[in-house]
Amino acid sequence: MTIESCIGRLVEIVYVDTSGKFSQRRVNLFAIRNGKARVFDLNKRGFRTLSVDRILAVLPLSSSSIKPVVTARQPT
Repeated sequence: MTIESCIGRLVEIVYVDTSGKFSQRRVNLFAIRNGKARVFDLNKRGFRTLSVDRILAVLPLSSSSIKPVVTARQPT
């Protein structure tokens, strides 16, 4: 599966940054343009722009496989 086929989907990626640090991220992939991927990172709760050539693996996720980042407190 290519990263282009995952546009508009929730995916898990393995990414290596410019210093060589690896990270595993759950993101919503919005667009790919000029070698850059525009994503919303669920853990960081913000948009990121990533270099496509630094994305090492992509796995599409179903919405049921996502655990909430923040949970609401139950009233007592």
